[in-house]
Amino acid sequence: MENIGHLLDLYRLKKEDIRAKLDSFRAFKSKTKDDIFLELCFCLLTPQSKALAADKAMKQLVQHGFPHNFDIRLSGKILKNSGVRFHKNKSACLSLARDRHMKNDLRFPIGQPIESREWLVDSIKGMGYKEASHFLRNIGYGEDLAILDRHILRNLEGLGVIEESPKSMTRRKYMEIEGRMREFASRLGIGLAELDLLLWSKETGFIFK
Repeated sequence: MENIGHLLDLYRLKKEDIRAKLDSFRAFKSKTKDDIFLELCFCLLTPQSKALAADKAMKQLVQHGFPHNFDIRLSGKILKNSGVRFHKNKSACLSLARDRHMKNDLRFPIGQPIESREWLVDSIKGMGYKEASHFLRNIGYGEDLAILDRHILRNLEGLGVIEESPKSMTRRKYMEIEGRMREFASRLGIGLAELDLLLWSKETGFIFK
């Protein structure tokens, strides 16, 4: 089992950078609907793909006029060349989400994280609990939601917070692990979003989103 003292030492080293990143997420509350939608699309691209690859793809899509201009074949090519896995399926998900965005039909209950997450999971194709939590955290409304990606699960297992990483993630299992992670963060005396960024940076070597 990993040493919790070492984790807290790492937190002290990275605390200012972590809090600055969280401040940048909170600043999204003043961003445009297009900016918020682009963040949603970034999160749609992240499953089983590196965050940097998803970010690279989104920047290239924007250079081609996304979301106001969209070509599904070009989108698939950009995703593939950027290293985003399942580029065809994800390009289709972007297309469906974009159609709703352009119709002003993405009216999730912003400011109510739990309700917003359920709405996103139920309403947006390609968005599960991890992606919805990620999106809400990144736009400043989900700091008490866990983003249970493989990096986080591996660390939670190493720290003894969970016995093992689940092979499949049901809603019930997600809520159970989220609760355990929330309790662990409380015991450490740091916020859940801070713990997420800390564990993610511990695994990857940098703080991102």
